[in-house]
Amino acid sequence: MEHPQEPRWLTPEEMESWLALVSVLIKLPAALDGQLLRDAGVSHFEYQVLAGLSMTPERTMRMSDLAMISEGSLSRLSHVVNRLEKRGWVRRAPDPDDGRYTLAILTEEGWEKVVETAPGHVEAVRGFVFDALTKAQIRQLREIGRRITHAIDPGDSCLDRHPATARPEPDPDPTLNREPS
Repeated sequence: MEHPQEPRWLTPEEMESWLALVSVLIKLPAALDGQLLRDAGVSHFEYQVLAGLSMTPERTMRMSDLAMISEGSLSRLSHVVNRLEKRGWVRRAPDPDDGRYTLAILTEEGWEKVVETAPGHVEAVRGFVFDALTKAQIRQLREIGRRITHAIDPGDSCLDRHPATARPEPDPDPTLNREPS
């Protein structure tokens, strides 16, 4: 009869690190949600969707790709996009290249919402995360985040995602993505 292998219990140092990470995983999303709801009337997930669209060419993306960058299921994204459509910030259209896909398109009003919301959000991110860290710790945080993400999903690349807290760049062509009159 084989004996089951003894679990690899955490050392005291690993346990302290794990509990610190768990605390961040619980408190940071709630803090970001709270700031965005209070200051802009959107959830963190809604903001991730709007910001994701704002940083793509023509502010347009397939719903399936948007679900991946926003770390949500297609079902959850569909519900959120419904709410964003009702507020006039996003619209949907069939993909002209492949009708099996649906495009999410950030409207001009949605762009304005991102531009209005981004400064407060980035200030919250700085206050909650970066202001307490040295430059070396910020680099370590990036590397740690990448390594943990890779351990969870080796095919995932943090580098391929949009930086939702980057400053929205002004449109080089103000006629891009304007709604038809």
